Amino acid sequence: MTAPYWTSPDGSVVLYCGDCLAILPHLSGVDAVVTDPPYGINRGGQQETFTANLIHRRKYHEDLGWDADRPSSEVFDLIRSVSSEQIIWGGNYFADMLPPSMGWLYWDKGQPGLSMSDGELAWTSRHSALRSIVCNRSALHGSLHPTQKPTKVISWCLGFVDGQTVLDPFMGSGTTGVACVRTGRKFIGIEIEERYCAIAKRRIQEAFADQALFTQGNEP
Repeated sequence: MTAPYWTSPDGSVVLYCGDCLAILPHLSGVDAVVTDPPYGINRGGQQETFTANLIHRRKYHEDLGWDADRPSSEVFDLIRSVSSEQIIWGGNYFADMLPPSMGWLYWDKGQPGLSMSDGELAWTSRHSALRSIVCNRSALHGSLHPTQKPTKVISWCLGFVDGQTVLDPFMGSGTTGVACVRTGRKFIGIEIEERYCAIAKRRIQEAFADQALFTQGNEP
């Protein structure tokens, strides 16, 4: 079993740097998985661009090749075996490896008609109606990962799962971890790229610091 890359001082967050296929079989105590795996559409990098008014900026991200292929069916089987509930973004790319579900989630990016898609779909293990959220992608205020989602969207996802311990086996820049800290949940993150592990660690540490300041500010 790979040793943790970082553990928070209170033990509520544990990050691993490595291949989730090797780490997942050794995990226990996971209540839910909320994740955004590679879609296999070669979007692992991103050129720096600006809008005409220079307000919205899309940062440059080196293409590291991690989005060249989809995860294997074995990975999805492991995800489902180690957790009671799952929310898997990009579910339309993995429909051949996941069972039928009625409880899909939809993120409306609030920017219809652009070159990118109007929204994204998440497969879930929920047996309830499809739900949607409108959140403009500009809420990222500059992404740290080429496929990063707004924390607001991931926090919304957490409202659909029970339990206290959430796993993200494709952690990226740690947005699921940040959302877990903000909502008082435990988090386990796995990421194969060390540079993103470092970013996730920093963002989660900042989230802890923000929570501490908020708590202090509300003391009598």
